[in-house]
Amino acid sequence: MRTDYEDRIQKLIDQMTLEEKAGQLRQCGPSLVGAFGVSFEELVNMMFDGKISQEEFDRQMGSARQDFREEELRNGCIGSYNGIADAATANRLQKIAIEETRMGIPLLFGCDVIHGLRTVMPIPLAESCAWDPKLWEKTARVAAREATAAGIHMTFSPMVDVAKDARWGRVSEGAGEDVLLNSCYGAAKVRGYQSDDLAKEDSMAACVKHFAGYGAAEAGRDYNRVDMSMQRFFEEYLPPYEACIKAGARAVMPAFNDINGVPCSVNRWLLRDILREKWGFDGMTVSDSNAIAECVSHGVAKDQADAAKRAILAGMDMDMASDSYHQYLVELVKTGEVAEEKLDQAVANVLRIKFELGLFDHPYQASQDREREELLKPEYRRLAREAAASSMVLLKNDRILPLQKDAKIGIVGALADDRAQMLGTWAFEGKGEDCVSIVDACRARGVSFTYIKGQDAAVDIESINKMAESCSVIVAAVGEKKEESGEAASRASITIPKEQTEVLKALKKTGKPVVAVLFNGRPLAIPWIAEHVDAVLEAWHPGVEAGNAVLDLLFGAVNPSGKLTVTFPYTSGQCPMYYAHIPTGRPGGKSKFTSKYLDTPLEPVYPFGYGLSYTTYEYSGLKIQQSEQGVSVSVKVKNTGKRDGAEIVQCYIRDMAAERARPVRQLAAFEKVFLKAGEEVETRFFIPYENLGYYNSRMDYIVETGWFEAAAGRNCADCLSSLFEYTGQ
Repeated sequence: MRTDYEDRIQKLIDQMTLEEKAGQLRQCGPSLVGAFGVSFEELVNMMFDGKISQEEFDRQMGSARQDFREEELRNGCIGSYNGIADAATANRLQKIAIEETRMGIPLLFGCDVIHGLRTVMPIPLAESCAWDPKLWEKTARVAAREATAAGIHMTFSPMVDVAKDARWGRVSEGAGEDVLLNSCYGAAKVRGYQSDDLAKEDSMAACVKHFAGYGAAEAGRDYNRVDMSMQRFFEEYLPPYEACIKAGARAVMPAFNDINGVPCSVNRWLLRDILREKWGFDGMTVSDSNAIAECVSHGVAKDQADAAKRAILAGMDMDMASDSYHQYLVELVKTGEVAEEKLDQAVANVLRIKFELGLFDHPYQASQDREREELLKPEYRRLAREAAASSMVLLKNDRILPLQKDAKIGIVGALADDRAQMLGTWAFEGKGEDCVSIVDACRARGVSFTYIKGQDAAVDIESINKMAESCSVIVAAVGEKKEESGEAASRASITIPKEQTEVLKALKKTGKPVVAVLFNGRPLAIPWIAEHVDAVLEAWHPGVEAGNAVLDLLFGAVNPSGKLTVTFPYTSGQCPMYYAHIPTGRPGGKSKFTSKYLDTPLEPVYPFGYGLSYTTYEYSGLKIQQSEQGVSVSVKVKNTGKRDGAEIVQCYIRDMAAERARPVRQLAAFEKVFLKAGEEVETRFFIPYENLGYYNSRMDYIVETGWFEAAAGRNCADCLSSLFEYTGQ
């Protein structure tokens, strides 16, 4: 079959004009026209700058119409669309492509289905805190079923950018700061999206992003430069992308940023030498939005035509939104600046994914009937609730939780009753009306509660005191809005708003126990909350079943099991702060001349891997056994509490002395184990010796002989550990 469509690809290319070839490499989004006295981009900026309200923006958007460039499509100038997520529109445009263009080549529809289409799951950062590849795959499968029913063939997901700086807004879109977790998360998402056969009507292609190193943007400022050693790049940032390629991902999106001065969009070394030659990738590459044209702003292309030339020669197949290929590629080929062979290679890569998706044989895979049947199925909502509950992390509990069934609750904070805020970033097809807030869930369950918005303590102090008289516990919903994380949402300060802190202080003065429920898309600096509030539940932005999942945990229907995949710093100025750091010659300590800040504690508020439960776990009996292939690490874990629970057991490795300084600890394996009250199990991890290596100063991957530390425990800072020697057998 593969040979069959490779022959068909070549026959199609042989029949195409240069204009039609360039058209296959063009991905358009529907443009908004009419109703505006300014451009759409300017209108968006006006809203974010506060010059117009959200309501005014929505009003103007509601009167706009979309232009799908149908005439350009009929002329063979468009090969793909993004941002279209309804079956009727997709099928109408597909019909034009099939029946009204000379070549009859089907369209490819891509969309940002980052954590669900209508059944919005927890944001990726949240879901990573479940440490559960099976769950990650299941939620991706639901996303694929809904998305394909709406006409989408490819999702611009998973994002596997290792993110160690909490100031970066897009930390919300990935699996946190660890390379192994991002690798496991990305591979699971690829399997879930693509299933076992890409041609099935409910499978969609995964487009891995952002290749590569986007999560290391300088100072956590979005779109900023990335400058680092090749050793670090290969060890800490490239592996998750490679894991996704090995899992079968059929598309890759290069990043906005540069790597050591060369933008990823025109980086031949990255797109050809690494991706295709080293890893054997034969799928499609597609630029991020307008990224090719932005190479002029980067200062590496003299104009947009030069940017198009550099991109196609580097190995960028499809141009998203910038129209650089559409405007300049044909002339570049005619003048000989770009060999037609390079153009043909890119076209073949695009056609290949269309064949793999079965679009040539079944171009109308979406239907309005299937769309109606698939969206927000009850079983999808049940999975969303399970995912949300598994993703939440209990950070503190001074014997306040779980709440008694007859507890009288005071609820404070706008986020407790704002359904749309539960969706989080990149949930464009999600609707606030689909979501369950905390207040909604309390009403539905018959919970005795009083709710006040309580954003300004000075205004609400009387209401707070009155509420406290009639309640036994107060739940405060605090954190950040969904617009405060995600793309173009970097923050210099990652604290909660001052008004929310004042409300919490007022609540504490009532003398009633206070539970803070955090809604946020990144780690926050919350030292005051950690010290003074009686219980803290990190809920993230949990999706459509937010309120139900929060109550499941607060009332103990679900025993918390989530653990952090990011470090929570004490203050913004500590960023980037992450667990797998290099020790330095003067590791931080009590002595003055050590690596630390004068005005903050040395340790984070909450470390990587941290999370509490309503039961307790005891670790013992760490054992290390070596074989010819690798080292086995085992540890006994006992549930010493009174209720069943799930514990995420983590295994870390450290090379004690090496040619290059190695991290103080590096996650090597993990397993989520379910234990009944009183039950004890032995958890075993096998680590191949090959995984103990690193890149030396000559960029050779080596595994040195010598002493290593193996550690296993409940988080990166609380482990049993022992040394073993690798002798090179």
